[in-house]
Amino acid sequence: MTRNTNRYSDHDVEHYDRPRRRTRPRTKERPTYDEAVDGLVVTVDRGRFTVIVDGREIWAVKARPLGRKGVVVGDRVRVVGDTSGAVGSLARIVEVQPRSTVLRRTADDDDPVERVIVANASQLVVVVALADPEPRHGLIDRALVAAYDAGMAPLLCLTKADLADPETLLSTYRSLGVPWVVTQRGGGAERNDLGVDGLDELRGRLNGKVSVLLGHSGVGKSTLVNALVPDAGREVGLVNAVTGRGRHTSTSALLLPLPGESGWIIDTPGIRSFGLAHVEPEHLIEAFPDLDEMTEDCPRGCTHGTDEPECGLDVAIANGEADPDRVESFRRLLAARSEPLY
Repeated sequence: MTRNTNRYSDHDVEHYDRPRRRTRPRTKERPTYDEAVDGLVVTVDRGRFTVIVDGREIWAVKARPLGRKGVVVGDRVRVVGDTSGAVGSLARIVEVQPRSTVLRRTADDDDPVERVIVANASQLVVVVALADPEPRHGLIDRALVAAYDAGMAPLLCLTKADLADPETLLSTYRSLGVPWVVTQRGGGAERNDLGVDGLDELRGRLNGKVSVLLGHSGVGKSTLVNALVPDAGREVGLVNAVTGRGRHTSTSALLLPLPGESGWIIDTPGIRSFGLAHVEPEHLIEAFPDLDEMTEDCPRGCTHGTDEPECGLDVAIANGEADPDRVESFRRLLAARSEPLY
């Protein structure tokens, strides 16, 4: 039997290979985007970014070559396309500039996935109501840990001082050396009065900085933002009389310029959880140089916690070289990494 070796002719459709998905030859050359302009991300909404370019707001999407690289409020970016800001116009973010700081959290203490909240902020303002709702030390401690881990300067902003004495709370944090400002509602105790006393000192602390306002719902963040930036128009909510917790009014982070171009503030949604699984003890203590140098002779793997044997902090206390209150405050922050928020 003779085998037919000429089954396929040069013109037979079965002779050809199937078309490949990618027929364009690969190249290592990438677009240079020489025409890209600089911008600043001020808010993010479902994959759309509001960016300030040359003093005007434009709308943009993330370019595909960025892949899964996140773009967050505070990012300095480069943008191509229609940057006119006209209705219906849309540009593309093609590059995210290196970040100076990154404020991040995890969903909870067992979540390995870090979520970046904002970028390039220099100061974290922890907004705490002295009453209505009652202050929760868990959030304050965790926020301070996040600030130190990110290399940001912390600031305590105590609101509603017309309802409670701030000294009770300040005594807990004074040994850490955290600066603070105190505000209260002006014009009496009217709950819907947006007048705020103590703003001048707060403005002085915000001047020339990019500051993130962080706190529970109902502590007065939006009230402060509306007082600092009169045309911000942030919605103000009340505290639930039954649960003692505030209602979410801000739904997304928003970066706003302070009047007179003296700085920026970032209003963030009220938070219910703030995981710190990404923070390492050795990184946290670096924010306290005076304590860090006392741990040079600690055993390998020492976390510098209360139960650690032969910790250098305990030796320093015994030798009178360390302030016991300051060490205790540091260890409270260290413990806040794993303790419940509430």
